[in-house]
Amino acid sequence: MKSADSGARKKERIRQEKKKLRQETKEYFEKKKEEAKAMRAQGGVKKEGIRHKAEGRREGDGKGKAVVKPKAAAKPVAKKQDAVVEKVSTAIMPLNKFIAHAGICSRRDAAELVKSGKVTVNGEKIIEPGHKVTGKDEIKVSGKKITVRRNLVYILLNKPKDYITTTEDPQGRKTVLDIVKQATTERVYPIGRLDRNTTGVLLLTNDGELAQKLSHPSYEVKKIYEVKLDKPLVKKDFDTLLQGIQLEDGFIAPDALAYADIKDKSVVGIEIHSGRNRIVRRMFEHIGYDVRNLDRVMYANLTKKNVERGKWRFLSEKEVRLLKYLNTSYTKKPR
Repeated sequence: MKSADSGARKKERIRQEKKKLRQETKEYFEKKKEEAKAMRAQGGVKKEGIRHKAEGRREGDGKGKAVVKPKAAAKPVAKKQDAVVEKVSTAIMPLNKFIAHAGICSRRDAAELVKSGKVTVNGEKIIEPGHKVTGKDEIKVSGKKITVRRNLVYILLNKPKDYITTTEDPQGRKTVLDIVKQATTERVYPIGRLDRNTTGVLLLTNDGELAQKLSHPSYEVKKIYEVKLDKPLVKKDFDTLLQGIQLEDGFIAPDALAYADIKDKSVVGIEIHSGRNRIVRRMFEHIGYDVRNLDRVMYANLTKKNVERGKWRFLSEKEVRLLKYLNTSYTKKPR
C-alpha cells in the first residue's frame, strides 16, 4: 500500500507543480500586457518604440531573450516573425541549423542530410553539419534552393490508427501528412514519432528550432499515455514498474503511474519523458503484459481536448508562446 500511496503523492505533486507553472506563466504575460498598455499610454511609440526595442535586443543589449509584443491581432506577431527572419538571414550559423530554420526538417535530421552529401553551399558539396553559412549563401538541398521560412505553422493532430508518423513512405502506406495536407502550403513535419497503431496528440510544424528543442532528451518533455492492457495490472507489477525496470537499452522508470479507472485495472495512465523507441509498449511487455491500445493524451502542455480522432487544428498564439516557455523551463533544473 505504501508504494501505491507514494505513487499517488507523486502524481499529486506533479499536478501541483504544473498548476504553479501555469499560474506563473499567466502572471508573466499579464505583466507584459500591463507594460504594453503603459507604452501605448505614452503616445507615439506604438510602431517605432517596439521596433527600436526589438532592434536593440538583436544588437545584444542583454535586456531579454525575446521581444513580447502588445496583445493585438496578427500584426505584431507578423512583425516579430519578420524580425526573426531578418536575424536568421544575416546571422552566421551552422549549416544544419539553417536547414532547420528553412523548415526542411529538425536540426538533428538536417545533420544527417548534410552528412549524406545532399547539401551544397554556393555550388560546393558540404558534408560537415557545422559548416558556417548565412542567408546570403546559396544553399541547396537535393538540388532545390532553400530559404528561411517566414510563415511558421503549428498543427495539433489527434492521430488515428493505421497512419505512420513520417513525411513519406516508399511502401505507399498512409502517413499523418495525408491528414493535414489541406491545412497549409508550408512543408510541415511531425515532432517525434508515434507507432502506426498508437493514437493521440501529435505536433506538426515547420519551426525547426522548436522541433530540435522538443526532440532533444535534455528538455525532458513530458508525455502522458492511456494504456489498455490485455489483463488487469496487479499491484505487484504496478509497484515493480513504478520503481523502475532494466531494459536492454538501459534503466527506465515512469514519472507517474495510476489506474485510469479503479474499477478496470487493465486501463492505466502513465507519465514519462523518455523518447526511446516504443518505450511504453516495451515497459509493459517486460513485466508480462500486452498493450492492446496506446493513446497519447498529452504532449508537453498540449492535449487533444475538442479535437476528434483523425482531426486537427492550428495552435493559438498563446499555446505557441506557452509551449516555448514551458520547454525552456524543463532545462532549468538544479544540478
